[in-house]
Amino acid sequence: MSTENEGTAVPPAPSAPPVPVASPEPSRPHPTSDAGAPTTPLPPTPSAPPPATPSAPGVAGAAPASAAEAGWLPPAPSAPPQDPYAGAPQAAHPGHPGGPTAGGAVGGAGAWPPPPPATPSYADPGAGAGAGTGAGTAEGVGGAGGGSDWGTTYAQHPAPKAGRGRGGLVAAVLVAALAAGGLGGGLGYTLAKNDDTSGSTTVSASDSGGSVKRDPGTVAGVAAKALPSTVTIEAESTNGEGGTGTGFVFDTQGHIVTNNHVVADAVDGGKLTATFPDGKKYNAEVVGHAQGYDVAVIKLKSAPSDLKPLTLGNSDKVAVGDSTIAIGAPFGLSNTVTTGIISAKNRPVASSDGTGSNASYMSALQTDASINPGNSGGPLLDAQGNVIGINSAIQSAGSGGLGSTGQAGSIGLGFAIPINQAKYVAQQLIKTGKPVYAKIGASVSLEESAGGAKISDQGSGGTEAVEAGGPAAQAGLKSGDVITKLDDRVIDSGPTLIGEIWTHKPGDKVTLTYERGGKTHTVDLTLGSRTGDS
Repeated sequence: MSTENEGTAVPPAPSAPPVPVASPEPSRPHPTSDAGAPTTPLPPTPSAPPPATPSAPGVAGAAPASAAEAGWLPPAPSAPPQDPYAGAPQAAHPGHPGGPTAGGAVGGAGAWPPPPPATPSYADPGAGAGAGTGAGTAEGVGGAGGGSDWGTTYAQHPAPKAGRGRGGLVAAVLVAALAAGGLGGGLGYTLAKNDDTSGSTTVSASDSGGSVKRDPGTVAGVAAKALPSTVTIEAESTNGEGGTGTGFVFDTQGHIVTNNHVVADAVDGGKLTATFPDGKKYNAEVVGHAQGYDVAVIKLKSAPSDLKPLTLGNSDKVAVGDSTIAIGAPFGLSNTVTTGIISAKNRPVASSDGTGSNASYMSALQTDASINPGNSGGPLLDAQGNVIGINSAIQSAGSGGLGSTGQAGSIGLGFAIPINQAKYVAQQLIKTGKPVYAKIGASVSLEESAGGAKISDQGSGGTEAVEAGGPAAQAGLKSGDVITKLDDRVIDSGPTLIGEIWTHKPGDKVTLTYERGGKTHTVDLTLGSRTGDS
């Protein structure tokens, strides 16, 4: 719809040439009120019209020059000519003066006069359309746009007075149509408005999606708080071999907790470094390590004074299905965060550091958070950011794959040392430099079986299977007995029994259920202790 001539009353066609007006100002609004308007005297009407003068070539409807010079005015018609379009809707007459022109834009730029302001925002200099929707504006519903000409170039026109006849009716219809068209045009102009003042109507996308809130309980919030307290550990042996793992700040004195197998290469005179996420790197030394627990503590040399230890949770209260967040350096990619859930608890896991030393045993927390080589020693966090475990081992269906590293990757079966156990071990290592293990004083078979943990016929190195005077001997246990439960934990193998015993401290009292000669027996005993890995 063309905006040309919208809002202007159409005069009736004169029966004689109209009086030309010298140097008219184009598109000047005409006041509708007669009050206070200056009156120009009209020249006397001649007795006869002057002879006709041909119109200027190429100018449609130009008035004869001689008529203009003589000041001739046409006589007033006795009755207004019939307008075939009077009273009909504007949209029904494409091309009609004052009506729509086919192919034009509704309410587009260049329309004169503009729509009467529907809301006060049109009258505010610089305010853009926004009445009714506000879509695409920064302020939302009814928001103001910037840089529009509405309200500055165009002024609101008063409504036509009643009794003005056909001209007033047509003007009223046109004003109503223009108000609707102007609203659409103004809204379209605001939506298409951008920083380019050359007249482009390219729609500009918002440059901001709004502020993003990351609450402390979200993964992003937990990661942001925990990452500054994690380190990437590089251990190198005296012959140049080594690897990468992870650790976390345990106290303000510079102690870092990690896995034994992460630092094993640097134990005997090797090189050890710890790098924080901000890039600060520190040399470190091994304070103590426990092969059986797979826990180690290192200490930063020249430790900074602003260390923030991670908060330790309670791994005994963890439930299957709880959210987990793992932080580490998988395949050397430092400061990697992955998420998952607790898939199982008390999962018996036996692992080794690969150097041929003693195996480690744990009653582990199982998680499906992605854990890969390099995650070892890193914290496993709960949804509040508390450490509930130390990521230590994975089960993998194979090795290789992307990059052909020859290392196994995550298949969603990761295992972590419960933090309640790791905390006790770390405190012992800081205090004495050596681990302390709980024991029953009996050797058990390490063969996998579903029947339980069978007490061996002979101990390591040809010693007695049941230690004389130890807890098992005092409880009456003998070689060949099969232990099936420790308290309420089902024991299905020797490694499972060792892992469960090591979740306790020396001096704890436990109840053992065992089978002998086809009969089931129970006995209470107090766990003993062993210092060191030998």
